Amino acid sequence: MTNEHVRVYVPATVPMLTLLQTVGLPAASAHAVTPALREWYAEGDEEELEYVAFTRAAQDALQLLEADEAAPRRRVVVSADLPATTPGPDETDLGSSAVELSGPVPVGAVAAIHVDGADAATDVAAAARVMTEALGGDPDAQFTVDGAEDHELEWYDVTELDQLLELG
Repeated sequence: MTNEHVRVYVPATVPMLTLLQTVGLPAASAHAVTPALREWYAEGDEEELEYVAFTRAAQDALQLLEADEAAPRRRVVVSADLPATTPGPDETDLGSSAVELSGPVPVGAVAAIHVDGADAATDVAAAARVMTEALGGDPDAQFTVDGAEDHELEWYDVTELDQLLELG
């Protein structure tokens, strides 16, 4: 990755990955290390900032699962390197990592695909069911979401996309 590119973390679902092979990953928003995030976490190094953006994308993947009940209960985050001019700030709130994307993410820009393992499915399903309540401040719902977030997403190379789609 060069200085002309920025790493973005795009929340997705397994069914959305089927489009990655053909027309690109449909995404309107993603997360990245933004100036607002850098300012908020002034003492964080680059790796810590990227982890914050990645984690927020995984949280957004839970919201996508809440909306798509037919999707396998696995969070998906696609890491992609896009031209630095592509993502624009979604918000200017201090600490925000949200960015708006101007179009689908092409498969050639994908650096890695991160997906929950099978062992996380029960916790992810429970979290997806209560995501709206958690965002609304319900402490019990947040506890359930935290249970899903205890699972680390597994790393896959873009060349393993066919295998991921077979897993479902």
